[in-house]
Amino acid sequence: MNLPASFIDYTRSLLGDEEYDKLAAALQQEPPVSIRLNFNKLRMESGELRVAMQDNAVHSQLSILNSQLLPVPWSSEGFYLDERLTFTFDPLFHAGCYYVQEASSMFVEQVLRQYVTEPVVMLDLCAAPGGKSTHARSVLPEGSLLVANEVIRNRSQILAENLTKWGQPDVVVTNNDPADFSSLPSFFDVILTDVPCSGEGMFRKDPVAVEEWSPENVAICWQRQRRIIADIWPSLKPGGILIYSTCTYNTKEDEENVRWIQQEFGAEPLVLEVRKDWNITGNLLRDESDSSGHSALETPVYHFFPHKTKGEGFFLAALRKPETEEDNTLVFSFAKGKTSKKKDKKGGATPSLVTKEHLNIAKNWLNEEESASYLLSAEGTTIQIFPQRYADELAAMKQSLRIVSAGVGVGEVKGKDLIPGHALAMSSALLRREAFATEEVTYEQAIAYLRKEAITLSATAPRGYVLLTYRNIPLGFVKNIGNRANNLYPQEWRIRSGYLPDEIKTL
Repeated sequence: MNLPASFIDYTRSLLGDEEYDKLAAALQQEPPVSIRLNFNKLRMESGELRVAMQDNAVHSQLSILNSQLLPVPWSSEGFYLDERLTFTFDPLFHAGCYYVQEASSMFVEQVLRQYVTEPVVMLDLCAAPGGKSTHARSVLPEGSLLVANEVIRNRSQILAENLTKWGQPDVVVTNNDPADFSSLPSFFDVILTDVPCSGEGMFRKDPVAVEEWSPENVAICWQRQRRIIADIWPSLKPGGILIYSTCTYNTKEDEENVRWIQQEFGAEPLVLEVRKDWNITGNLLRDESDSSGHSALETPVYHFFPHKTKGEGFFLAALRKPETEEDNTLVFSFAKGKTSKKKDKKGGATPSLVTKEHLNIAKNWLNEEESASYLLSAEGTTIQIFPQRYADELAAMKQSLRIVSAGVGVGEVKGKDLIPGHALAMSSALLRREAFATEEVTYEQAIAYLRKEAITLSATAPRGYVLLTYRNIPLGFVKNIGNRANNLYPQEWRIRSGYLPDEIKTL
């Protein structure tokens, strides 16, 4: 790897010769591979990974390359792998049993666990492809709502796909510029801003980041980052928490921007409890005081360097918005449980094709106990379920934001039939598996299904909608018509590769 000379000079002056040489050596090594397990679908028992069955007394053991999973120290769900799996060809990956995520970035969990103890409304502003969003959704207190946003339209679809596969229902996915959230003042309790950056911390994983790096690009990045924070700050409630993170090393995008947030908005930096053996690096700025007399070294920030921690470069700081700041909390004027209706070209409400019979069928597909606090609603041809306690918040967001998905899509009406939604199959909490005939498939059948190919079921499989499972984990639905089964897997999510690797390594 040929690093830019200006990067070498700046980083060497920042770290010192000895530390820089260690960093440069680490950047020549292969990056570690890490995943986060979805404990709603999997569980660890006595150091072994097992599939979480609906009957808790029954388990199906999984092995992973005959090796052990090494925990990521700062994450309750993160694990290092001895070697990279063939993730594309692992059905459990597509079923949302785990997410491939860089280990250092899992440190976000520490802010949520240490400072968020009650249900909150959280925004992940720059969320695609969904690593931090799926992570946050797993560790937030029960009853919380996560809004995951991505400004680029096609990436917002990928974000929605990954969150759907993760299977937790209290999620809204939006496709908006940070400035669009100005219509929602004091709306969020927590905002995660994993801002676009110069990507220095990803050099050994992404050669393009090395090619595109320049001092000029760093300058563009830190200015863009400040603009993003300024745009989103009014949407944070007084007393709310801003998590600022980057995957870069330089202080211009890191410490200097944190100092700017303190000075510009009066934000209070938050101290995180960390273990010494995590080898996290603190503030790299020289001992300079800001206008309030506070030393830069007093500001708690957290750097991850690959020569010290097993992961890539990462930076994080957590800050609290002053309680004394004027509270412009949005006052809801929406009737609880009502949803907006789409208009036709003449301005009238689009008639819904969903009947009471369809709604009754959909209710039968849901776990009655888990869905009791959720609102089932119909719009156009679709039936969705969303947490009732956040119906007003969703209505407010629909008025000012582009909503990609909200809650769980239970089903869609086509003709006279209600077709079960793939999101329902992925929702481990809401799906009532007894409502469907199930068919356990082989690895080969699972891959064929994920390629959106026609599937032939066993002769004993009943006609109608069948839930396919692999190692007892739901993969999705088919409609069995006897001689074959119509594949209902989402077309845009299919495995596009038509070959299988010579060696397949799966969870």
